[in-house]
Amino acid sequence: MAAELVRDPPVHIGPLRRRHLRRVLAIESQVYPTPWGLSLFLSELALRTTRVYVVARIGREVVGYAGIMLAVDEGHVTTIAVDPAWQRRRIGTRLMLAIAREAIARGATALTLEVRLSNRGAQALYRRFGFAPVGVRRGYYADTGEDALVMWAHDVQTRAYAELLDAQARPVAGDTVVEPLRRW
Repeated sequence: MAAELVRDPPVHIGPLRRRHLRRVLAIESQVYPTPWGLSLFLSELALRTTRVYVVARIGREVVGYAGIMLAVDEGHVTTIAVDPAWQRRRIGTRLMLAIAREAIARGATALTLEVRLSNRGAQALYRRFGFAPVGVRRGYYADTGEDALVMWAHDVQTRAYAELLDAQARPVAGDTVVEPLRRW
């Protein structure tokens, strides 16, 4: 008897809405020592022209989220998190693809972020997206006093960077459905 092909369920990437915040806050409290609160998320969502926040859903369940702040021609990744029960399934890759592509569509020519020095897994993800370390911010994380590694990806408007994004998308198993993200 032939083995059945088991397909991963489709992952839907769409705008983060108020109705998602309870689940986002639950994930936030699982993955960060000092999680963002409801008021911070609400204030970020109110900045529609300079912020993009997305959720990853499987069925109706929110399994991850990410955000990026846009300033002139730069995109600053503000947050990305995946429910620990759904990690190692390329949810983070899908979220990074969505926010990177949206930042580029809105005119970003470079992307940046800070990541804990101890978070090697996240650093590996960012390196796959062309981010390279450029410095360290000492004591950046006030909750633990941990240093942050500052990383940048430059020339993200180029064909070479578009090919890098396509290369990241290819090994992602299952379908990804990206809903329209623009809300202005």
